[in-house]
Amino acid sequence: MTALILVVDDEPDLEALITQKFRRQIREGSVGFLFARDGVEAMAVLDGNPGIDMVVADINMPRMDGLSLLAKLQEADHHLSTIIVSAYGDMANIRTAMNRGAFDFLTKPIDFSDLEVTIAKTLRHLEVLREARRRQSLAERERASLSRYFSPNLAERIAGDVDGVDLVGRRREISSLFTDIAGFTSLAEAIEPGVLGDLLNGYVVGMTDIVFAHEGTVAKIVGDALHVLFGAPSEQTEHAAHAVACALDLDAFAQSFRERWLKEGLAVGVTRIGVHSGPAIVGNFGGGRFFDYTAYGDTINTAARLEAANKQLGTRICVSQEVVKQVTGFLGRPVGDLVLRGRTGALRAFEPLLPVHFEHTSTAEYYEAFAKLESGDAGALGAFAVQVGKRPDDQLVGFHLKRLLNGASGSKIVLD
Repeated sequence: MTALILVVDDEPDLEALITQKFRRQIREGSVGFLFARDGVEAMAVLDGNPGIDMVVADINMPRMDGLSLLAKLQEADHHLSTIIVSAYGDMANIRTAMNRGAFDFLTKPIDFSDLEVTIAKTLRHLEVLREARRRQSLAERERASLSRYFSPNLAERIAGDVDGVDLVGRRREISSLFTDIAGFTSLAEAIEPGVLGDLLNGYVVGMTDIVFAHEGTVAKIVGDALHVLFGAPSEQTEHAAHAVACALDLDAFAQSFRERWLKEGLAVGVTRIGVHSGPAIVGNFGGGRFFDYTAYGDTINTAARLEAANKQLGTRICVSQEVVKQVTGFLGRPVGDLVLRGRTGALRAFEPLLPVHFEHTSTAEYYEAFAKLESGDAGALGAFAVQVGKRPDDQLVGFHLKRLLNGASGSKIVLD
């Protein structure tokens, strides 16, 4: 790449001398020179040649001197390295030039060997600046792309230190969270496209903002459904706690979102959330053309099935015992030992609760009824019947009562 240098000086012989001195570099294409007689002409040359890399300018010139030219370059925000040339005794002006952003200076009469060394040094400095700007531009582009998937602080970290966070496929201990709006497909087919756009965009933006606030990674968005990871790509020692806190905040947002649209006459379904913790293979899959940061493994499948289980259980959030074991001071109530679709073994599941709900007397009563259910106590039916009478809107209590009335017993629940 040819470095283009603008020499600004009113000495008539300087152009020939420089061309002679740098004839080899000019012939090889490593440097090229343009010339101007004063600052006014220099500004015109700069406007017509945006590829100029550096300026060598005398201080004492007619119409516009070198110091005024430096000021103009700063005002125009030209990213140019400038060498100032002046008489040896004019140190005051040289000092002013350096304060105005000049990179280096030469004294007259010009020593052309010194000029050659100074230009080479300045070009090396310019290359360092270019590389820094290139890295900054690359980081900004990466940050813009990554911010679609990762929280802003994590996107900043990845973009700023590509080597610091490994995006290739690897096995990690994570928490996986799935969300889905009940009946959304039917709703989407029944409303106008413009209304659907407003509804879906508002929902997804609100949900992803909450995910990012809890340092989660959005692995995938399919329509209204979100798949979120905690503990990848960056290590998260308390990924399960982040996931549970995020699930509760997502639930609160989704409920308020539903109420807002109900006032507009649209019956948006409840958002169901499932969370499971365990090992998964996480990374950037799909090849170089498509960026798909996602996760695979039984942990992911289980989280998705826990989300779906909410439909039968009547809950909105369902998390596994593997999650609960990792959350210090977990607040919630047991749902049962679920045999998820396609499985033979049972998985203990819980419904996380906010402190205000967990501390309510109804939670203690639920625990008493569930203990009877778990032990096979015949009094479980009556205990759940009393709770349904007190809280008919508690769908999980109603689910257990219906099971018992249909002849089921115990806490093992086979889901179809």
